[in-house]
Amino acid sequence: MNTQAFDMGKAAYQRGDWAGAVSALNGAKAAGESCGEADHLRGNALMKLGMFAEAAAAYGEALSDASYGHVGALNCNRGRALVAAGQADAAEACFQAAVADPTYPTPYKAHVALGKLYESRGQALEAGTAWRNAAIDESNPDPSGALLNLGGCFMTLGRPDDAVEAYRTALDFSVEGGQGAIYAELGRAYMASNRLTEAVDSFNKAAADPSYQLTADQQVAYTAAQRGLAARQGNGPSETDQLLDAAGYGANSLAANDGFGPTTASYDPLDPMGRSGEFIPSPEDTGFFSVTEEDLMAADKDKRQARRKHSHRGLKVFLTILIILIVLAGAGGFAFWRGYGWPTQEAVVSDMFSAASQGNDIAPYLADSVSSEQSSEISALLPAGATSTVSGVDRSTGSSTALVTASLPSGGSQSYQVSLVRSGLGWKVSGVELSFASQGASSSTTTGTLSNSTTDQTDAAATASPDTEAATANASTEAN
Repeated sequence: MNTQAFDMGKAAYQRGDWAGAVSALNGAKAAGESCGEADHLRGNALMKLGMFAEAAAAYGEALSDASYGHVGALNCNRGRALVAAGQADAAEACFQAAVADPTYPTPYKAHVALGKLYESRGQALEAGTAWRNAAIDESNPDPSGALLNLGGCFMTLGRPDDAVEAYRTALDFSVEGGQGAIYAELGRAYMASNRLTEAVDSFNKAAADPSYQLTADQQVAYTAAQRGLAARQGNGPSETDQLLDAAGYGANSLAANDGFGPTTASYDPLDPMGRSGEFIPSPEDTGFFSVTEEDLMAADKDKRQARRKHSHRGLKVFLTILIILIVLAGAGGFAFWRGYGWPTQEAVVSDMFSAASQGNDIAPYLADSVSSEQSSEISALLPAGATSTVSGVDRSTGSSTALVTASLPSGGSQSYQVSLVRSGLGWKVSGVELSFASQGASSSTTTGTLSNSTTDQTDAAATASPDTEAATANASTEAN
């Protein structure tokens, strides 16, 4: 095999260059050589180009390579190509071979193709069998489409009750919001079964779907169902019954023809169109509908249970998160009211004294209401090279007071009373005062004990720096 040509063809195929892929793949094989993958890709590209007969031939060459496999997929593709090329009889054998391949992972595709083929020939019985097989295939991601077509086959065969069950099952597998077509056909089936209330209800749901428009036949059946129901509720014969009677298919007409009288006349389910003599085979004879509704729904039972469980779990998670957020909001509001914030009063005061101790600017810790003159006075009060500790805090919602004890580098200690105001969620310093034992103070605190009693106050005053002594005259620098 010409590996270079094969690689070129595969690259062209992957980028959507169908003509280039066909040209390169044609040169990938030598005369008489088999390469299933090359022929498979070539057939797909020819289908894209609308060259259906050539595509069918390419798939046939791919099938001749037994080592390649993919028999089911190749036969299904070849059947589609033959149908498109007008060779439906040859296509049927390909589809049958595809569904017979036990390794084919998606046989429902071949069953769907068979259903369409039989419907085009008017073979409702065979089409219904194919649609049923497509619906119960576990690999089918959307069995509702096959069930909708199955219901249509039942209607063609004159079995509206079976059609009702097929359409109802299709609703179970369909997605809400796009069920208009199914409800419309279900309405027609109910109408054919003379179940006018259910027919009107189904047509109402179909008409309420904005993505679907009733066909002319469905609209006629809808109107007839509404009028028939209105007449029935008025204890009179419905227009449908009158039309059937006038056409010779009503109860009285049948009774007159069968000789048993009006009390025994009934609708003949084996001859729904009336005295044709062509009886429809029973399901037991044909195997047409040998599975029950439960069989059809079994394949998707686990999936629907998982969807319901997932939906409930999502609701529980949402409610849990909502409750947690409410609790956190309540706790945050209570903490704000009690005077807590972030950063805390202790953190702001400690950082300001630390900055002053290292000779750094303290402006970031001061409230906006503090003037530049007041800022200079506060800076002059704070000791350099000292180690400070917050020994107590009085908290309230909008303001707080902190007591700080500074250990001076020359020995001894000095106490300060720091005023703070709320700044957003946090706090800023609005004023600083020297605190002495002679002043006396008492208040309740939430952290430590706010008190002017400190150790060695006299030593602290004696050892304070000249700048501190000069600033003592400004005993209070708290901003307005």
